Amino acid sequence: MRIMGMDYGSKTLGISLSDETRTLATPIETIKYKEKEELFTKIEQYFKTYEIESIILGNPLNLDGSLSDRSKITLEFKEELEKRYKIPVKMEDERYTTVIVNNMLIENNTRRDKRKKVVDKLASTVILQGYLDRRNQNERK
Repeated sequence: MRIMGMDYGSKTLGISLSDETRTLATPIETIKYKEKEELFTKIEQYFKTYEIESIILGNPLNLDGSLSDRSKITLEFKEELEKRYKIPVKMEDERYTTVIVNNMLIENNTRRDKRKKVVDKLASTVILQGYLDRRNQNERK
């Protein structure tokens, strides 16, 4: 069983997956979409290929921790995912993930046009890895 990480945007969705031991997050894909149905069709392929037990969905909170307008849209998406796939979807704070990823890519001299193509899937990986690290740390206690 694997855990899927998601960074949900208005035009793209970054996807990452854990390994079967739920220890390591791997970037998979940035899905570009225009309609939600198109997005769900692409997500469905992962459910056909992998046994996914839950989804960790980035929550774009305001800097003060309150819900942003985008958070409210993301919460609606969370409900759609739960209804459609019948698995738990947990929200994970994603406030600094894009900044972290962009800084990593800049440090590695990645050109701007290349950064744009990978930032969402890498952000989903940061979101998922943070969740996995906390989860596994708590299990060891």
